[in-house]
Amino acid sequence: MQPYAEALEQRNARVAVTGLGYVGLPMAVEVARAGFRVTGYEIDPHRVQAVTEAKSYISDVEAADLAELREAGRLEATTDPACLGEADVVLICVPTPINRWKEPDLTYITQAAEQTLPHLHRGQLVVLESTTYPGTTAELFQPVLARSGLEVGRDYWLAYSPERIDPGNRKFMLSEVPKVVGGVTPSCTRMAEIFYRQIVERVVPVSSATAAEMVKLHENIFRNINIAYVNEMALLCERMGLDVWEIIDAASSKPYGFMPFYPGPGLGGHCIPVDPYYLAWKAREYDFHVSFVELAASINENMPYFVRNRAASLLNEAGKSLKGSRAVVLGVAYKADVDDIRESPALRVINLLRESGCRVCYHDPYVPQIGVGNPSPMCSQVLTAKLLRECDLAVITTAHSCFDPEFIARHAPLVLDTRNALRDVAAPNVYRL
Repeated sequence: MQPYAEALEQRNARVAVTGLGYVGLPMAVEVARAGFRVTGYEIDPHRVQAVTEAKSYISDVEAADLAELREAGRLEATTDPACLGEADVVLICVPTPINRWKEPDLTYITQAAEQTLPHLHRGQLVVLESTTYPGTTAELFQPVLARSGLEVGRDYWLAYSPERIDPGNRKFMLSEVPKVVGGVTPSCTRMAEIFYRQIVERVVPVSSATAAEMVKLHENIFRNINIAYVNEMALLCERMGLDVWEIIDAASSKPYGFMPFYPGPGLGGHCIPVDPYYLAWKAREYDFHVSFVELAASINENMPYFVRNRAASLLNEAGKSLKGSRAVVLGVAYKADVDDIRESPALRVINLLRESGCRVCYHDPYVPQIGVGNPSPMCSQVLTAKLLRECDLAVITTAHSCFDPEFIARHAPLVLDTRNALRDVAAPNVYRL
């Protein structure tokens, strides 16, 4: 173990990152910036070409950083899995979606394990970073690697370390966020801890890979549940004629025991909307039902339907029907100032409006097109006074900082603001969630 640990501490080890998406590319850049030589393994040749040409396709990664690391010879990308055999450390950063039945889809993790197997060798550290259910590393990934004949904890090391990347967050950079690590054996934890200490400021070791997997679900489901509560408060306040945003702001004045969460049109991003279903699926294996967690997920999933119904109600009060009306949806990214549309509630809102007979267009400066690959993809429209005036309703589903609140309120006949983006605009045509 000692010579391999020294290679990590001296940053002489070679690192391979499987998957160069929203997690993999920022991680590859950060590891390379720390001084390691990094190869990104990616099945998408367009991403490989982009990295090779130092062109960033992830908003959190600067093209200048790619160029600097490429020039220094510390970052490269390939579609050839043979790079995994040349690596001393392999980081797995692949998607973990859910299927139509709200069950974990571990296709990508299984493929990553099978791709790693023929290249596994003595002295190698393999770390899974993809969000998943507790037990994945030990129960799914390890049995695949066991077919190599190598003994985990002695010949190679296997661990789990949940990614904590928050797209668009410039306050907490990747290296500043503590890294939780848990190995399938104590020596696996130790090796992973040594590696990540070269990358981030603080490493938090836990007792096992399964414990680390549960940490990730716990921190994300915590947010899901609290957002569900405030979404339900918003529904109640709307019925009572109260302003939920006023309630939250006043409650936030308490200096202890309160943490503000905010309502919206639903949840987006890869983790927070998905993680409750990973936990619920695993819990059933133990004859346990996480009813509270599933209820919270249900509340959040119903928010796009509430937005559709609220839009219909506002149009009805204006003497119009949702069917045949024209609406512009402002913002389709799942959060402000990013181009990430994974699980974005805005997409569901658009579909629900269209299913109700509403003619819908959208504007998002970060997302030029949605529905790529569908028979009728949509393109972002230029936000002009004419566009707003010609629409019966504008629905703000993402509070991009570039939106001009007064411009929107001045030209749109009706505005349904689901993000409190127009908080400083007092206008009779503006309605908040």
